[in-house]
Amino acid sequence: MLDLVRASCLVVVVVLHALMAGITVDAGGIHIVNAMDEAEWFVPASWFVQVMPLFFIVGGFAGITQWRRMRDQGRSAFEFVRGRLERLARPALLAFAVVGAGLAVAGLAGAPADLLAQVGYRMGQPMWFLGVYLGVSALVPVLVRAHENAPLRTLGGLLALVLAVDVLASAAPAAGFANLAFVWLTVQQIGFCYADGWFRDRAWSAGGAAGALALLLVITAGGLYSANMYTNLNPPTVCLVLLGVAQICLVALAAPRLRRWLERPRPRECADAMGRCSLTVYLWHMPALVLLAAVLLVARAPWPEVFSAGWWLTRLPWIAGIALIVRAVAAVVGGVERRAAGAGAPSAGAAALGVLTAITGVVVVLVAGFTAVSAAVGAALLAASLGLVRPRPDALPARRSFALATRSA
Repeated sequence: MLDLVRASCLVVVVVLHALMAGITVDAGGIHIVNAMDEAEWFVPASWFVQVMPLFFIVGGFAGITQWRRMRDQGRSAFEFVRGRLERLARPALLAFAVVGAGLAVAGLAGAPADLLAQVGYRMGQPMWFLGVYLGVSALVPVLVRAHENAPLRTLGGLLALVLAVDVLASAAPAAGFANLAFVWLTVQQIGFCYADGWFRDRAWSAGGAAGALALLLVITAGGLYSANMYTNLNPPTVCLVLLGVAQICLVALAAPRLRRWLERPRPRECADAMGRCSLTVYLWHMPALVLLAAVLLVARAPWPEVFSAGWWLTRLPWIAGIALIVRAVAAVVGGVERRAAGAGAPSAGAAALGVLTAITGVVVVLVAGFTAVSAAVGAALLAASLGLVRPRPDALPARRSFALATRSA
């Protein structure tokens, strides 16, 4: 059932990014802006389309489920980390290399440097998810143990860190970026709670959704936080934790109907297909958007003013075009994501260094935007991270002692 939820979240992300692409062409050249920045109606809409908390909750559910299965088989936490890193870094390595090469070719073909800088910046922004997800996924074994030993204390401690960072950020805004760790670790922990059945009681779920939304309304209406849930994404705030609680409570309430709907062959096939290439879709939807825009620009297609009647009339074919390109890309490179990880576990140091190296590669692109150089550096660091976690021949048997040590007391 959560496969359907994850697939739906991914569709929302792709459609939203497609709508955010405000491209205008005038005598001064080509301009790219976020179309939603000046849209007042987007503020209430953001409460419905900000799905990243739910994305991380589903990731937490998947993480604890997979780790417990591996642990029961006597496999190592480091093998779990290796599998997660390979699942995320391999597709990203390919995407970074292709995007970097594409930008280099565009530059050699005479594309304006300032336009390429705008394009690279926009394509690089969504990569924050990859870097954060790498980090929180690597900590799943540690946090599962904490959850199993003291679930409320662990969740409360993480939430306290989120609030502390929010308070610090009010005086020093840069401090807010510490919540790239604490907010998403808290939300992932809620996914652990869902896996343990915390949301099975319908009355509890209904009350949880109502309470979380009421508190969210109070702190945003009172001016403590922005009412725009995308403003609360950069940097993340406690608002996203509350939104995540409301979202998973509503999913729990809808679960019986969702399960019945998934008994139909077509919805099941769609959810499974999206699940098999979810990261590929995420990595490639922005390059697909840029490719479609480039084709339309070369063809001298008209670009209606943002939010004009013509702009809205062209949004459906615009989104459909992006979807077709993404589908074609997934058919070609989706197998990279689905490739199973080999047996064996890296050492503790290699696992930690591999994750940090991969995150650094993503941060390079996130900070500099996609350029030929930053993409090459990012791809090289991702390749290095995969090399670091490749197990030595004498380390192929899983480290059962560590697996046993991470079991709950």
